[in-house]
Amino acid sequence: MSAGRIAYQGEPGSNSHAVCLEHYPDWEAIACASFEDVVGVVESGEADLAMIPIDNSIAGRVADIHHLLPTSGLHIIAEHFLRIRYALMAGPGASLDTITTAHSHVHALGQCRGVIRKLGLAPVVSGDTAGAAREVADAKDPTQAAIASPAAAPMYGLQVLADDVEDEDHNTTRFVALSRDLIEAPRDGGPAMTTFVFRVRNVPSALYKALGGFATNGVNMTKLESYMLDGQFTATQFLAEVEGHPEDRSLRLALEELRFFTRDVKILGVYPADPARESTTGS
Repeated sequence: MSAGRIAYQGEPGSNSHAVCLEHYPDWEAIACASFEDVVGVVESGEADLAMIPIDNSIAGRVADIHHLLPTSGLHIIAEHFLRIRYALMAGPGASLDTITTAHSHVHALGQCRGVIRKLGLAPVVSGDTAGAAREVADAKDPTQAAIASPAAAPMYGLQVLADDVEDEDHNTTRFVALSRDLIEAPRDGGPAMTTFVFRVRNVPSALYKALGGFATNGVNMTKLESYMLDGQFTATQFLAEVEGHPEDRSLRLALEELRFFTRDVKILGVYPADPARESTTGS
């Protein structure tokens, strides 16, 4: 795709911003307040792509994204893995002895429990990591610190008090790029991933039978998550991801069997597997 505009949730210096800069360096990155806003600017044509975090190796799935994807009208065209590194930062004059609070996104706070507990800090939830850095910079309070990407420190005039404060060195977030158009990876373009949603028919063992085709055809399913629709316990939708291209014989047969036992099967994207997937997921 030719360079255009890519939207992300958060503020400059956030991890979502970093992914945009790394993989779409020639694109104009547009900061948005919420995931709904990110989807909205792509739907309206104000942006060409959206960059959305979908899973974290420690915190699990990103809340609300799995509800947002099926109804967004957008399609996954790429995946990108980002090794997450956090730094503890504060304003000029602050030190590890003066800080009493740690401001950050709820996921970042959960991924840095060790340093928060060790220093006896009170966690304070912010909208995103870069926003927390900006808030701490604006406060000019030596008792406040932020947990954010190291790149946010010079951007907001903060000093780094401690590097690599995340609890695990395998902390990785998976992002997906979304487009208004369904741009499928070519079948012969290398390893591919297919993401889809479906609802099972209201018959005994429907889910078991629906998924049987993936096992018998040797298709590796890397994700299967369920969530209720419209608050109804009987209306369950599933989001699944598998390795392979729908034109591959094995996956084509598995999807045919899936459709026999389900309804509303919808392909959300057929996209290249990120090269980092093998080393990150161990698949």
